[in-house]
Amino acid sequence: MKKLRIVIQYECVTSFKYIWLFYAIEYAIVLLIAVVVALCTGAMEHVGSNCLEINTMIYAAVLGVLGFHEDFKMLIQNGFTRRYIYLATLSMFAFISGIMALVDTVMGNGLHYFLNGYSSMYGAIYGYYHFFANWLWLFLLYMLVCSLLYLVGLAVNRYGKRILLYSGAALLGLVLIVMAMFRYILPGEIARSVLNFLAGAMGFMSDGTKHLGLPLLTLFLIAALLELGAYAVIRRTELR
Repeated sequence: MKKLRIVIQYECVTSFKYIWLFYAIEYAIVLLIAVVVALCTGAMEHVGSNCLEINTMIYAAVLGVLGFHEDFKMLIQNGFTRRYIYLATLSMFAFISGIMALVDTVMGNGLHYFLNGYSSMYGAIYGYYHFFANWLWLFLLYMLVCSLLYLVGLAVNRYGKRILLYSGAALLGLVLIVMAMFRYILPGEIARSVLNFLAGAMGFMSDGTKHLGLPLLTLFLIAALLELGAYAVIRRTELR
């Protein structure tokens, strides 16, 4: 357990220092845009961009890829098992996702309050009245993005770059098949039932209300499946 603690601490400390650089750059740009808008219009009504959480998702995607490529070779050569590396990487994803979700929740609500033209991602979908649900939703979303790109990085290392081409072609084919089924094959009532189920999974109920727990469950299940897939791949991953 001591070795596991060491590698978790290493992963978290190494990635933590870059968060503040990311936010410093992001909000320096936001402030610059807001000042320019204020000078041009005479009022600081908006920041010129909504849903800054998308930038964090991009950062999380990069983190997911680097979670494998940067540290795997060094850690495996220093005697850490694949299981320990996987658990440390998962802990680092959770640590960073939790911090960034908190920052984005606070800043998203704050910007919306002071700048009426700004909408955060969660607020635009579910509203601004549930701070904890907002944080947890973003946390799970960032975990999902990290897990997806981590799995992609592992798969490319394990099976080669062609796996991306094959997977992309299969995904495109699946999307086209599903679209064709909805339009030409499935009866209207079944299609509506499927769409209502998908909407319900995102918290939008058929009676017009919103259920905030369902999207959290959906994100958790998808992220968990991606992490299980990543663990299955990393168990057989070799140095390259």
